[in-house]
Amino acid sequence: MSEEHDHDEDGYTGAAVLVFDQREVAVDVELRGYFQPIDGRYHWYGRVAANDQVTELVEAGARTALLRTPDGSATGALTDPDPWRRYRVAGTSTPPFVIPPAPEPSADI
Repeated sequence: MSEEHDHDEDGYTGAAVLVFDQREVAVDVELRGYFQPIDGRYHWYGRVAANDQVTELVEAGARTALLRTPDGSATGALTDPDPWRRYRVAGTSTPPFVIPPAPEPSADI
């Protein structure tokens, strides 16, 4: 059984860096995103792989960080971890990964 999605998602999976104030933590991430026509903004989100330094910083109160990938950077909010100690990260803006260009409309009508 397949699910229909209201939007196509872009994404990035791989190495990244979370920057909490001046402290940088190397992490692995899985990110996805989509343009939301209702609010006219790009929404991106994903998971940060389990990382003791990230856990330490979030437990100390850090809830936002700059997320940097080889393709870009953006500020995201971190929420509580899942059972596998992966933190969810999300933002609304230009994402920290490349968004493929929209397909050109067909000239055939």
